Amino acid sequence: MLVVAAPALRDNPEVTIDSETSGAELGATAAPAPGPRFDTLPLDPKLLRAVADSGYTAMTPIQAKAIPIVLAGQDVMGAAQTGTGKTAAFTLPLLQRMLRHENASASPARHPVRALVLAPTRELADQVANNVKAYAKHTQLRSTVVFGGIDMKPQTLALKAGVEVLIATPGRLLDHIEAKNCVLNQVEYVVLDEADRMLDIGFLPDLQRILSYLPKQRQTLLFSATFSPEIRRLAQSYLQAPVTVEVARPNATASTVEQRFYSVAEDDKRRAVRQLLRDRALSQAIVFVNSKLGAARLARSFERDGLRTAALHGDKSQDERLKSLAAFKAGEVDLLVATDVAARGLDIADLPAVFNYDVPFNAEDYVHRIGRTGRAGASGLAVTLVTRDDARLTGEIEKLIRRKLDIEVFELEDDRPRRPRRREDDQVTETRAAPRRSTASAPADPLFDNPYEPDATVPPVAVPEPAVQARAGLSPNIRARRKVAALLGGKA
Repeated sequence: MLVVAAPALRDNPEVTIDSETSGAELGATAAPAPGPRFDTLPLDPKLLRAVADSGYTAMTPIQAKAIPIVLAGQDVMGAAQTGTGKTAAFTLPLLQRMLRHENASASPARHPVRALVLAPTRELADQVANNVKAYAKHTQLRSTVVFGGIDMKPQTLALKAGVEVLIATPGRLLDHIEAKNCVLNQVEYVVLDEADRMLDIGFLPDLQRILSYLPKQRQTLLFSATFSPEIRRLAQSYLQAPVTVEVARPNATASTVEQRFYSVAEDDKRRAVRQLLRDRALSQAIVFVNSKLGAARLARSFERDGLRTAALHGDKSQDERLKSLAAFKAGEVDLLVATDVAARGLDIADLPAVFNYDVPFNAEDYVHRIGRTGRAGASGLAVTLVTRDDARLTGEIEKLIRRKLDIEVFELEDDRPRRPRRREDDQVTETRAAPRRSTASAPADPLFDNPYEPDATVPPVAVPEPAVQARAGLSPNIRARRKVAALLGGKA
């Protein structure tokens, strides 16, 4: 159905907005109509100016449907394909509603935390923080981001100075709460971004602790690319009469991404990636693996192959992760070998391809991985390398995306260096010949090689027989005294 106006939503808060309606029902043609413009929204000119500075004029479907609902003050569950602008869908209306608190005071008490955005990974939190700063740059609203892996002191100074918008990962936020660096008793808006991922990596207890510090009267927004039953239970616990906004079927993949599945042996995966990079003339790509150790090893292997490679995984420090990501975005790196820490929310412009070197253990991670390419309407390529042991994992992907996977056999070019071929008669001669033994002999040692011979010049020591000892009144178990030389104290 079409976008529902805000007054109608107040009358019917349980409404669900879905854009799966066909073109015939809407009376539309097959060609998609351009989205409504941002200047049609009741946004402050400061925000509209920042949006124009970012180069955006028309809204995406999730933005067009979610922004009026958030402006109306209702809780929202937003589901959309990754790369469709969910960050702006909750950032712009929250900034608009907080403009009434805007002030130029230098006092930290005049800048309490009013909006809290929770993200599962450090990279996603940093990216959301950059977007918030870009949209609020013409206002006097303050924002900062806190996440683990770096020193807490700069974060503490920023929090003590006062911020209206706080973007954080759950673990580091709890550290600051326990250190009494921030107070959340004036929070009016809470956003759970990529909430399903936060549950997957075990953040549910942390989320429950954080939400317990917040006021009961607040507006809560939950945005994610996938909606699992666990997410819906979380929404029932913490959202009040939420409006569900779905601009595509849940867990759907973007139509702009070309998905290919190739059957290869485990030992041939690296050669297959190199061949596809060469055949498709791909300038950059992300290669996803399932383990941190595998990411580090594969990155070193591609580096030896002559490709500019960087690794991104949880064992790296936050500074190393940010540097690797910045180098990849700047085009200084050809391949980014990453675990699923890079599968959520990262916005890399014009990324041509994504490789699933390992089929993900969780089928929903497949949707997020391939969502790194084909963003903002651009085309992209997603290649998944499948082995014999991946039948169960590919079956789960088929169930999730509701599509039969066409797994092709990948034809590898024989580009491996070979040894020079020897003549056939030489091979036969070497096969029939007996194994050679070393002819080199060890150096001769007369004392070691010759058998033992007693010295004839030394008289043997007379040892009395047991019968002789018995006649002398001695026990047969007692040895006779040995003769001691005179120089050593013996009798001459």
